[in-house]
Amino acid sequence: MFDTQQLPDNVLTLQLKKVVNWARRSSLWPMPFATACCGIELMATASSRYDLARFGAEAMRFSPRQSDLMIVAGRVTIKMMPVLQHIYQQMTEPKWVISMGACASTGGVFDAYATIQGIDQFMPVDVYVPGCPPRPETLIEGIMAIQRIIDEEGLPPAGRRRPLQLAIEPNLKPVPQPMSVPVTVGGRPL
Repeated sequence: MFDTQQLPDNVLTLQLKKVVNWARRSSLWPMPFATACCGIELMATASSRYDLARFGAEAMRFSPRQSDLMIVAGRVTIKMMPVLQHIYQQMTEPKWVISMGACASTGGVFDAYATIQGIDQFMPVDVYVPGCPPRPETLIEGIMAIQRIIDEEGLPPAGRRRPLQLAIEPNLKPVPQPMSVPVTVGGRPL
């Protein structure tokens, strides 16, 4: 091993792993899956006011084979879930997922049989961005959290992610309806 103090000034020594992680975190290519109001906030994040380009994530790719970060923004229904899983499977490894907003994370106010009560039931989620809808600053914080994950962990080891649950089964447990009140018109039942 040689002394790094004796190297010329124009030589840089560093670990290859750190260079690869720096390049990967500085060039995230998001795949947006946006519905409803969270999609509008996602679009605002890419505007000049918030400038997502500072973090190397401004190149929104609508092809899953060119993306490494999926941003699920808004509510997801049972009919959308197979499509979302197919898009996720088409993304190349390593890949990361951000669940943006209350609807994508927990179903939000849509406690119905057709709405998925959190996408983490069907695919691994790396970062949850809270809010209804979350502000663009919050999404930028979520992207910075993904960058920290990449810096700390690097490539995910084989077997780290849990497999997809491809069987779509809503977890809704129906609640019995309240006792019906008889309807009367002029004191007479209908």
